[in-house]
Amino acid sequence: MANKTISMTQLKRIIQLKSEGLSKLSISQKLGIHRKTLNDYLFKLESTGKSYGELLKQSESDLAELVFSTNNTRTADSRLNALESRFSYYIKELTRPGVTRQILWKEYKISQPDGYGYTQFCEHFARYNKRNKATMHFDHHPGIYLQVDFAGKPLFITDPQTGEITSCPVLVCVLPYSNYPYIEVLPSAGQEHLFGSLSRCLEYFGGVPRNILSDNMKQYIRKNNKYEYKFSELVNQWALHYNTNLEATRPRKPKDKPTAENNVRISYLRIYARLRNEVFSNLFELNQRIMELVKQHIRMPFQKMEGTRLERFVNEEKPSLKPLPPEHFVVKHITWGKVHMNYHVFLGEDNHRYSVPYQYIGQSTTIIYDEQDVEIFIDFNRIAIHKRDYRSGKYTTLDEHMPEKHLKYKETLGWNADYFLSVAKQIGESSEKVFREVLASKEFVEQTYLSCKGLKRLSEIYGPLRFEKACTRALKGSRVNYGMIKNILEKNLDQLQENQRYLFTIPEHENIRGKKSYE
Repeated sequence: MANKTISMTQLKRIIQLKSEGLSKLSISQKLGIHRKTLNDYLFKLESTGKSYGELLKQSESDLAELVFSTNNTRTADSRLNALESRFSYYIKELTRPGVTRQILWKEYKISQPDGYGYTQFCEHFARYNKRNKATMHFDHHPGIYLQVDFAGKPLFITDPQTGEITSCPVLVCVLPYSNYPYIEVLPSAGQEHLFGSLSRCLEYFGGVPRNILSDNMKQYIRKNNKYEYKFSELVNQWALHYNTNLEATRPRKPKDKPTAENNVRISYLRIYARLRNEVFSNLFELNQRIMELVKQHIRMPFQKMEGTRLERFVNEEKPSLKPLPPEHFVVKHITWGKVHMNYHVFLGEDNHRYSVPYQYIGQSTTIIYDEQDVEIFIDFNRIAIHKRDYRSGKYTTLDEHMPEKHLKYKETLGWNADYFLSVAKQIGESSEKVFREVLASKEFVEQTYLSCKGLKRLSEIYGPLRFEKACTRALKGSRVNYGMIKNILEKNLDQLQENQRYLFTIPEHENIRGKKSYE
């Protein structure tokens, strides 16, 4: 609808896109603003006498006062006819080696000092080319574009406990000029994970390209057809935060982003093939391995050019990237839930449960979460924080949140012979022998676990040194058990000197009968 009032975010996006040199048609399509409405706002912006860079630095109140003033009137521009008379010459000149629009504009400004600025020069030139159906070949320039695509084939992680296999989408990003890639496996292709990954991609590159081109992803395209698309409000906020411009290709036109498509194919050859026999239990391990393979890939020489992707990126493209903003862009969500009797709250989006201290059972909580963390609050007090876990139907439980009885039960789940022997080895050689004899004393080893737990408890009460001495003394007997070790420690028999141990035994004498006396 023409003459519709736009939001301040849209106005700042218009200024940002014009500062990047985009045409009115492109801006109208990206922001979903009627051409007449856009023309009116651009006229008001230009009539302020300030550059688009200066306007972008204005506060919202100052910008509103400058732009929404009703004193502006449109005046005819006599420079256009003079400029259009040169365009046929410019088209021929652009076919010559090394000639660019900027060079032609500089020559134009020398002959016409009062002529159009570079942005308007390109705008009118683009309109002329469209009217005359002129076509030009544009090579990739450093720092101008980042192409983004999801690989058609997923990668997989395997739950080490259940063996369950989960497929995960793979995002492939590439700078076309240097063919420098960024590849990451995501928990899902959802909006939150996509923009989190794009933010990490820009941090990995150490800068921001002027444009980001992808296909018509439903994660940020609200309206999608051959001639028009509209971005969501979140997308505009993300683009404004990073001072970049998101673009979408035509539906079902993969050749609009050929470099990304080619890098997906290369990823199959140099990454997927290498991973086919490897098993990963979580995304961190998988992405760490992928980054190792990517680092090998960027150091491989080009087949048809000199150098490597890494050298071309570091030497030529990275200096052309715009600086990163000082703060990260974080998408946070909020929901609410009651603490269940199992002292967990439920995060419905992931179908996952997180523990809180059991003292809060039955109370209502506020759950604030982003791509990485889950924080749980009661009023304004945070009672728990967890790393976000995307496994559906699972529990994330911290020991400090459990009642004492539950902790003891959990401890029994880890009992086995190897566990108790590992405990004994840390104490001493005699202790290990005692534990081995106790474990072998029953037909079923599980029947000895309580005795072993008692021995472990004695070592904690009396200390490892006394426990080791008590075990050394007990091994002199014909058999060993928990009661014997306990008796030695309680009566301090382990503290006796070697020469005192025989004061309480019957001395040798001639009246003692042997077995021969009974033959």
